Amino acid sequence: MKVLVAVKRVVDYNVKVRVKADQTDVDLTNVKMSMNPFCEIAVEEAVRLKEKGIASEVIAVSIGPKVAQEQLRTAMALGADRSILVETDAAVDSLSAAKILAKIVEEEQPQIVLLGKQSIDSDNNQTTQMLAALAGLAQGTFASEITVNGDKAQVKREIDGGLQTLEVKLPAVFSADLRLNEPRYAKLPNIMKAKKKPLDEKKPEDYGVTVASKLKVLKVEAPAERSAGIKVGSVEELVDKLKNEAKVV
Repeated sequence: MKVLVAVKRVVDYNVKVRVKADQTDVDLTNVKMSMNPFCEIAVEEAVRLKEKGIASEVIAVSIGPKVAQEQLRTAMALGADRSILVETDAAVDSLSAAKILAKIVEEEQPQIVLLGKQSIDSDNNQTTQMLAALAGLAQGTFASEITVNGDKAQVKREIDGGLQTLEVKLPAVFSADLRLNEPRYAKLPNIMKAKKKPLDEKKPEDYGVTVASKLKVLKVEAPAERSAGIKVGSVEELVDKLKNEAKVV
């Protein structure tokens, strides 16, 4: 069984994001970039499926600039067998990413496709659903547990009311939620081995896709500074401030 896992290059989650002076975008100058945390969870799940003997090959895919090779090498250090970089310097929206991934799915014929449920930069949570629709595959989103049994998989997914368990027929697309697993750290020997694993470089044009976002960013601004909290001496004083100052009651 072949598993395809998508990874995205984003600003490291530990970095405090800065906005450009002209408010056109986020300032990425000298900013540490990493694999999207939800994508890390997806990679970990793919590697675990291989360790269980369910998957025979794990392929990592990324769409982005040439430097995204770094994130693919990380995925291979974590256990992916090979990777594909669809190189583009253009801004890639969810639909463009889904179209490219659908072509790769058609080419590679994986039984399982894993993605993070969302990226921490755009926070759209759209690519998995779009990919499933374009590829004509079943989907299990927000997965907190995936159990593969032959040509079917049970996915426990997190919903507003609790947990929902679905059974889908493979091939299928899954998006990883936070509680699906805890990603491992790449060991130094595996980091060295990853440098020799195959990494294919493609272009969106190779898949007949034109990357052109239909969204236009009008303005980016940092959230307003929060005022410092205060201590109150009594419940009466708290209610008075909520009523007359905050005006929330």
